[in-house]
Amino acid sequence: MIEVKELTKRYGSTTAVRNLTFTVRPGRVTGFLGPNGSGKSTTLRMILGLHTPSGGTVTVDGRPFAERPRGLRHVGSLLDAHDVHGGRSARAQLSALARSNRIPLARVDEVLAEVGLTDVAHKRIGGYSLGMKQRLGIASALLGDPPVLLFDEPLNGLDPEGVRWVRGLFRRLADEGRTVFVSSHLMSEMEHTADDLIVIGRGELIAAESLTAFAARGTSTSVTVRTPQNAELTDLLTAAGATVTSYGERLEVTGLDAPGIARIALDHRILVHHLSSENASLERAFMELTAESAQYVATPAAALGEAR
Repeated sequence: MIEVKELTKRYGSTTAVRNLTFTVRPGRVTGFLGPNGSGKSTTLRMILGLHTPSGGTVTVDGRPFAERPRGLRHVGSLLDAHDVHGGRSARAQLSALARSNRIPLARVDEVLAEVGLTDVAHKRIGGYSLGMKQRLGIASALLGDPPVLLFDEPLNGLDPEGVRWVRGLFRRLADEGRTVFVSSHLMSEMEHTADDLIVIGRGELIAAESLTAFAARGTSTSVTVRTPQNAELTDLLTAAGATVTSYGERLEVTGLDAPGIARIALDHRILVHHLSSENASLERAFMELTAESAQYVATPAAALGEAR
């Protein structure tokens, strides 16, 4: 179990994390979500004792992680797949970690086989693809057979087979009673993987609840419309009180349901190629609830054109 209480981290005048309190429980896969710059990586590094909190506490199974002399036996982590010596082989890298944590060397070959790197274990890590480095990072996290595991963007660089494998791995680890904490920006994968969510924005807690409960907080229903008469239909829907975002021939509409849009199009003899509704989803709830916390927001091309 990971327990975070009033956790705060300041860098000079900047507060990266402010008064965070949440619990990550065993037997569950907990997703860690937030916009870029929200403080997710800083929080993970404080959990692992790599950054010292400015205030508050964080414990792993009742103790600060820094107090555990053989850390890999208690917590396995993948923070940065590139943070490894490129001149070593995978087997040499894992063997060094095993020796420093008093883990039997036989475990090295076990985790190499589990992540699918046995055939390239003798090759230098510098020649690995990003997906292979991710697999090696996961092998490092599993090496000590720990009860708590943390992963920061573990799906980056993985092919579809790798993504499916990781999804199954997290599920198995949780089913074994371990604590699995996964930071990711991929909403679709969190929908397939997580049981619970911790959501933060600008370093502050937004939600700590089940995935189902969080997704249900996405209140608005969106309707997707495809039409070659984009501008004309946009004007009509806007006049009817809808909010319309244009992506070429595709419109995203909120404020009117699909039957209402269809009636307007029919009354004005507008050709519609596609019409579909999207109910509450994790992505929609995330976008709505973190909208005010997003640090980097792109300007739509249409708005740029109007500015010119």
